[in-house]
Amino acid sequence: MNWGNRLMLNLNDFSLNEKGHLLIGGCDSVELAKHYGTPAYVYDENIIRRSCRAFTSSMREHYDGKGMVLYASKAFACKGIYRLVKEEGMGIDVVSGGELYTALSADFPAEKIYFHGNNKTAKELEMALKENVGRIVLDNFEELKRLDKIAISAKKRAKVLLRIKPGVDAGLHEFVKTGQIDSKFGFALETGEAMQAAQVAMKSKMLDLVGLHCHIGSQIFDVAPFEYTAKIMLGLMADIKEETGRELNELNLGGGFGIPYLSTDPKHPFENYMAAVSKVLKSETARLGLKMPYVLIEPGRAIVGTAGLTLYTVGSVKNIPGVRTYVAVDGGMGDNPRYSLYGAHYEVICANKADRPRDLVATIAGRYCESGDLIQENTRIQKVQEGDILAVLSTGAYNYSMASNYNRVGRPPVIFANQGQHTLVVKRESYDDLIKNDI
Repeated sequence: MNWGNRLMLNLNDFSLNEKGHLLIGGCDSVELAKHYGTPAYVYDENIIRRSCRAFTSSMREHYDGKGMVLYASKAFACKGIYRLVKEEGMGIDVVSGGELYTALSADFPAEKIYFHGNNKTAKELEMALKENVGRIVLDNFEELKRLDKIAISAKKRAKVLLRIKPGVDAGLHEFVKTGQIDSKFGFALETGEAMQAAQVAMKSKMLDLVGLHCHIGSQIFDVAPFEYTAKIMLGLMADIKEETGRELNELNLGGGFGIPYLSTDPKHPFENYMAAVSKVLKSETARLGLKMPYVLIEPGRAIVGTAGLTLYTVGSVKNIPGVRTYVAVDGGMGDNPRYSLYGAHYEVICANKADRPRDLVATIAGRYCESGDLIQENTRIQKVQEGDILAVLSTGAYNYSMASNYNRVGRPPVIFANQGQHTLVVKRESYDDLIKNDI
C-alpha cells in the first residue's frame, strides 16, 4: 500500500479497522476516547511486554544470564507498570521516595530495586535501607557520608554503587546529556574524585561497595558511545583493583537507548546494543585481567515509549491565512510538556480518519494559558473539525511522568489495551483530587 502523506503506522505497530479508525492493542481508539474521555494515555500492553522480553532474552544470550534488566521508573511509573515489569522478571530503578513507595505498594521485590538520585534526602535513604532495597547508587561525597551515618545508626549494612561521570558526550540535547564532566550527576573521572570515592566507601564498615554505575544520556541511536563508555568503566574498575586490591563485581551501564518518534527516525533493534557492548566487555575484561562483571542496564523510554499514545478531542480549528492553522485540543503542556521544554517531535494522526491522507499542515495547540502551549508545530494531519479525535503517538515515556496540574487541570487517566480488551490502571483526576491537600 502506498501511504503517501499518511502515517507509517508500523512505527508503533498500530493498525486500522474497517471503519478507518486507529487501533491500539486491538481496541478502537475512538471508542476508547468515548469510554474514558479525553485526554487519555493509552498503552499497548503487548508492545511493552515484547520490549521487556527483547531485553531480557538479549541479556541471557549475550551475557550468559549474568546480569539484569532494570526498568527505569522515571519514564512511566504507576502500580500497573510495576506489576507488569515484575511479571516479566525484571528489576527496576527508582529516583525518589515516591517511586520507591509506589513500587513497594505494588509488591515489587525490594531486592530488585536500585535507588538512584543526585540528592537523596535522609528520609529517602532511611526508607531505602529499612525496606532492604537491592542497591543504593551514591552520587556524591555528602550522600556517601549521609548514608554511612544512617547505616551506622540503624546497624544495617548497605550495598552501594558509585555513579561515575565517564566523560562521554553522546551528542545529545543539552538537557539530556548526563555523562560529561559538566553534569550535576556523579563522581568525575578527570579530577580523581571517582577513585577517591571508591577509597572512602571501602573504608566504611557499613557500606559495601559492590560496583559502579554510569549513564551517558538519553535517546542515543549510535552504539559507539556505549562501547566507548564500557571501555572507560572497565578501565576504572581495573584501576580501583590495582589501587585498593579489591575487584568490584557489578557494572551498571545505564540506559539511553533511542526510540523512533517519527517514521523517518532510525530504527535499531536493542539487541544490536547488547551484542556490541558484550563483545567490548568480554575483550576488555580479558585484556585487563578482570572477571566478567554482573551487568545491569536501565531501559525506560525504550520499553514504554512507542507503546503509548495520547488521545485528544479537537475543540476548534483556527486558520490564519498566510500564517498557519491552529488545531486546538483539550490537553497540552499539562499532560505533554516535552515539546514546550525541548521541542520533542511526534507523529499526529486523526484517529477517526486514520485511513485518509494527511494533507493538512497544522500546529497542534493546547488548552493551557500559555502561548508556548503547543504539542507540535507544522505537522501533517488529516483535515479535522470540532469533535474529531487526535492521537499523538510515541507518548508512552515521560508524558504521564511529567504531567502537572497547571491551570488546575486534572491529569488524564492511563489505560492498558491488550488483544481487544482494555483496563483502567490510573483514574482521571477529579476536581476533588485537585483540592484534597488544600487547607
